[in-house]
Amino acid sequence: QVRLVESGGALVQAGGSLTLSCEAHGTIFSVGTMGWYRQAPGNARELVANIQTSGATEYADSVKGRFTISRDYAKNAVYLQMNSLKPEDTAVYYCNANRLAWAGGYEFDFWGQGTQVTVSS
Repeated sequence: QVRLVESGGALVQAGGSLTLSCEAHGTIFSVGTMGWYRQAPGNARELVANIQTSGATEYADSVKGRFTISRDYAKNAVYLQMNSLKPEDTAVYYCNANRLAWAGGYEFDFWGQGTQVTVSS
């Protein structure tokens, strides 16, 4: 079995900070691009940030300068440091791996279960 397990979601006041974590569990051989997406009620799921195996990163314009994505290749993990949080950052945050090789084969466009981030004003 392979899973992406997220943690770190919480209720925080505007201006505060949170760090989200996501780790691939299972017998993992390699993971491609990892990213964070979010979905607020009534809205489509949107890209927040992603990080390629090279370390190259991409951010949504709305989070540039406030959020930082990083990964730990040894742990098959990805993190999202979120600073200066705003109420509009409130959403369920999902971890994604575009490709994952594990003992059972390959997974593509693989998702975690999501973690709730709520920013109060």
